[in-house]
Amino acid sequence: QVHLVESGGGLVQPGGSLRLSCAASRITFSAYSMGWYRQAPGKQRELVAAITSAGMSTNYGDSVKGRFTISRDNAKNTVYLQMNSLKPEDTAVYYCKAEWKVAGLSFWGQGTQVTVSS
Repeated sequence: QVHLVESGGGLVQPGGSLRLSCAASRITFSAYSMGWYRQAPGKQRELVAAITSAGMSTNYGDSVKGRFTISRDNAKNTVYLQMNSLKPEDTAVYYCKAEWKVAGLSFWGQGTQVTVSS
């Protein structure tokens, strides 16, 4: 069974930084594109950032461009989300997603809470 485990969430003041990690197991990690999504209370889940399987291409949601950076280490089966200049509106549960479109496979992590508040 595939496991995606997010970590690194917490409470941070506005303007601060956090680094999220998502460790994958029981998966051919290098075959999957990886994404970070978030869901705030009462809102739909939205894409934050995504990275292709080899890490050659990334894309970001408009609200986080220039502040967040996604990266991956295929040797460690881990994807990261560096979040800088955090704002209260970044408060949400952040989820990791692995997707292998050709094979029709996708998996979600359980989520990690990020709260930006003074």
